Amino acid sequence: MDVRKIAKLAHLEISDAEVALYTPQMADIVKYVEQLNELDTDDIEPMLGGLTTEGETTLTIREDLVQPSLGQKAALSEAPSGVAGHFQVPKVLS
Repeated sequence: MDVRKIAKLAHLEISDAEVALYTPQMADIVKYVEQLNELDTDDIEPMLGGLTTEGETTLTIREDLVQPSLGQKAALSEAPSGVAGHFQVPKVLS
């Protein structure tokens, strides 16, 4: 488990002590999640969806209907920063 690489991808600076702390924790997490590979899912239909903030199951099987788009002005109205009709975001690549 390359904790330093993961930290770099997440733009986090971590100390040697944190690497020593997080490496076994992350290995345990991966080991736990890998248990899912042991489940027999041959007869399970793939599904997308999740829960609402109220914890209710969302309806994910519906007809795909064409609807009007939100529009540039409305989309940018709630953005923290917009420049020349575009979302302005912090630079993440060097």
